[in-house]
Amino acid sequence: MKYIDETWKQNPHLPQDPYEPAKARFWAKFVDEKCGPASMRVFSGTGEKQQKAAAEVRENLKLLESGLEGKRFFGGENIGLADVANAWIACWTRKVQEVVGIKLIDEESVPLLGKWFHDMLEIPLIKESLPPLDKLLAHNKAFHKALTATGESG
Repeated sequence: MKYIDETWKQNPHLPQDPYEPAKARFWAKFVDEKCGPASMRVFSGTGEKQQKAAAEVRENLKLLESGLEGKRFFGGENIGLADVANAWIACWTRKVQEVVGIKLIDEESVPLLGKWFHDMLEIPLIKESLPPLDKLLAHNKAFHKALTATGESG
């Protein structure tokens, strides 16, 4: 990332203020270590363990929203490192909801994050890079069925 920012200074991925890149790295790691595993436990779990994981996801998403600090993106008005690193969760969380039937995103309790999810999925490069959503949903349903059928759940 540093090389990219130094080479193409007109469109930096990391802010110039040293505190801002530290925050971006924190939120990227937070999603990787907290949101991802918890959402996978919702996806692959059943019963009480699944419900507990869903509550953890909701709590983590509230914390993640605090990182937006009223900005459109974690990088401010333009996408940055945290946005790029965390873009997957905008799509994955909604697909998990559809597959398991548990609401994880409550746009009333996390309105900034809900808007961020929408804005990220509308970025042309991201939108073009996503597989067809019907195929993604079918794949995720089959994967969920396989996970829960083999006793890997919970």
